[in-house]
Amino acid sequence: MLKSIASLALMVALGVGASNSALAQGKGYLRVLVVSTEDVSRYVHELDNGKRILQRLGISVQTRVWRATFAGPEAGSVVVTQQFDSFAAFADAAKKTGADAEYSQWIMSLDKIRKIASDSLYQEL
Repeated sequence: MLKSIASLALMVALGVGASNSALAQGKGYLRVLVVSTEDVSRYVHELDNGKRILQRLGISVQTRVWRATFAGPEAGSVVVTQQFDSFAAFADAAKKTGADAEYSQWIMSLDKIRKIASDSLYQEL
């Protein structure tokens, strides 16, 4: 009887540990860039080129582009979000893009058509 109680306690402890680990891994990360650009259509087109590069690098990220509407003096700003499944996925993407010449050239071309007002990383609660 004592053996079965100890076994049950061990299984419960392992189960709790596994579920906490699964929850921690399930926390998403959202990178949010607020930019200003004179040519939104061109900028969005250039982001599509960036998505192609990210796919080639095997980076799994959902990128979306937004325009601020109810944002006070920031109304009209363009916001780009990149949603990552985990911090490890974000770090892996940073490592891969940092080592890729085509990605670096693409970023330099973006610098000609937009200015970054802010660049933030948010963790899902």
